[in-house]
Amino acid sequence: MKRPEEVLSELKQRLNGLELLERLKGYLAGSARKMMYAALLLFFSYQKKDTPGWAKRIVLGSLAYALAPVDLIPDLTPFIGFQDDFGVLMLGLVSIAGHINEDVRTKARTQMSKWFQHADLSELQEVDRKL
Repeated sequence: MKRPEEVLSELKQRLNGLELLERLKGYLAGSARKMMYAALLLFFSYQKKDTPGWAKRIVLGSLAYALAPVDLIPDLTPFIGFQDDFGVLMLGLVSIAGHINEDVRTKARTQMSKWFQHADLSELQEVDRKL
């Protein structure tokens, strides 16, 4: 078994500062896109006429929390600041999953394609799998 100093030394050799920043940037961008997709799924499900009132209230509460300036975990906290927002959005999505149909997904993906024209949006499937 390697000592912690050896593991740290190997890690330092593999990653220089720029590589680490690029990886973090990619991770944060992917998380932001998933969060936007979750918000769009909620938004488009809210617009459906056949979405019941209780589901619409969950959508409004989830989106209000994500957009509120006051959070349980401040958004400026590195790496975890947006995780509570994403968690609330996902909780809202799972709660109303029965009202998110293929039409809602198509509208959300179309909007994401407009906003992120050159991004790989395959990561959005992770959000869809949780529904």
